[in-house]
Amino acid sequence: MISAFLDHLETDRHNSARTRNLRLTAIRSLFAYASLRHPEHAALIQRVLAIPTKRFDRPTISFLTAPEIDALVDAPDQSRWEGRRDRVLLLVGVQTGLRVSELTGLTCGDASLGTGASVRCEGKGRKQRAVPLTAPTRAVLAVWMTERNGRSQDPLFPTRTGRRLSRDAVERLVRKHAVTAATRCPTLRPEELHPHVLRHSCAMTLLHAGVDTSVIALWLGHADIRSTQAYLHADMTIKQRALDRTTPTTAIPGRYRPSDALLAFLETL
Repeated sequence: MISAFLDHLETDRHNSARTRNLRLTAIRSLFAYASLRHPEHAALIQRVLAIPTKRFDRPTISFLTAPEIDALVDAPDQSRWEGRRDRVLLLVGVQTGLRVSELTGLTCGDASLGTGASVRCEGKGRKQRAVPLTAPTRAVLAVWMTERNGRSQDPLFPTRTGRRLSRDAVERLVRKHAVTAATRCPTLRPEELHPHVLRHSCAMTLLHAGVDTSVIALWLGHADIRSTQAYLHADMTIKQRALDRTTPTTAIPGRYRPSDALLAFLETL
């Protein structure tokens, strides 16, 4: 019956393999608890726990380059209150790598702008962590907090009515400013840009700066460092450096470029 339910999720409800696996994880948790309460059903429970997860294709991580980040952060209209809020939100998001839920959950009291400026957040599993702020981000955030003039428990990035921004609202504002930024930075693709790309961009910036993956895992709040390994696969510069190190010492540095005569010969084959 459980196997039929999992098949129903994919065939009838058109859920992805990732969603199917999440449902299976919840079912396994229930039956793991049942195994302690009802050992007389151990054989059946073991069959349920043995149902395998389904493999799925993992897309390559997308991230923004430094010019794309600058274009996106500068896109909001600074003459409007929402534009100034959005600029600070984008800057904090791309520098700290916070998840969307962590960004929208920030309060004015979570930002510490003194010596060792940082923001505190509550991540997955109710784990608390603090992420340091760079000097430019600290300066912009200080100006915003003065304008915001909120109490310690008030949302750091509120709506006009003072409520917290929703996940959908953040996604819409990121897409909106990406369209504006694409006019000055043609490499930006607004249709493919979502808030989590800011988190990926933070991780890749740290990786390009030579920061160890264990430190990046702490920075992003990854419970398992294996989650951070995905950024290594997306970083072509690391692979290029590895390729350069394997080049024979007698070889001429750089990539081989065939002559025009050789290309002409190959095209006639």
